[in-house]
Amino acid sequence: MSDNQQNCKTIPTITAFEHSPDRGRGLARDMPVRWAFEEVGQAYDVHLVSFRAMKQTAHLALQPFGQIPTYQHEELTLCESGAIVLHIAQQHSGLLPPDTNARARAIMWMFSAVSTMEPVIVQREVAILAESDRNWHQQRLPLVEERIDSRLAQLSNRLGKADWLDGDFSAGDLLMIQVLRRLKSSSLLDNYPNLAAYVARGEDRPAFKRAFDAQLTVFNNLSAEL
Repeated sequence: MSDNQQNCKTIPTITAFEHSPDRGRGLARDMPVRWAFEEVGQAYDVHLVSFRAMKQTAHLALQPFGQIPTYQHEELTLCESGAIVLHIAQQHSGLLPPDTNARARAIMWMFSAVSTMEPVIVQREVAILAESDRNWHQQRLPLVEERIDSRLAQLSNRLGKADWLDGDFSAGDLLMIQVLRRLKSSSLLDNYPNLAAYVARGEDRPAFKRAFDAQLTVFNNLSAEL
C-alpha cells in the first residue's frame, strides 16, 4: 500500500460522553468499544457529545435512543456497544476464535453478558440512584441484590478455575468483565473470588489499560478546564 493510499484510508469514529457520569471509572458504554479496538490494534477517533447534543436530531439519527456510543465508518453507522464490539470482532482477528463452534460460543457469552448479567446489575444501579427516595426502596434493593447473587453463583460455577469463559480470551470475556466491573463499588463479588480474579485478569490486559487511560484522560482534561 502506498503512502497516499494509507493516508486516504479512514478510521472508525465513535461517540462518547463529553462529561461522563462515571467520573473516569471506565464504566460508560464507550469503554468496551475502546477496549475492543485496543485488543485488535485498530485506530479510532472519538467525538465527544454533551447530554444536550445527545437529544438533538443529528445524534438521534445515529442513536435513536439518545445514548452513546455510536460507531461510524465509511457507509456504516451502528449503535449499541454490544453490537459494535461484535462488528469489531468480526472485522479483525483476536476477539473471536477461528473455529466455528468456539466462535459461536464466544458470541453466546457476549449475549449472556448484555442480556442475562447486565440487566439485573443495572436494576441495582437504578434502585440506588433513582429510587432511593421511594418508600419501598429498602424492600426492593435486597431483592435485586439477591437476583444478582444468584447470577453470580451460576457464572462462578461455570467459570470454575479457568482463566476465561471458553478457552482463550474473547469478546465474550471482554463484555462479561466490563459488566462485572459495575459491581466493584459493592461487596457482591466478595463471595466469588474466582470472579473477582477474572475481572482483575481482564483489567490487567494491556489493551484494557490503554482503553481505560484514554477514557480517563477525557475526564481529567475536562476537569482541568473547569
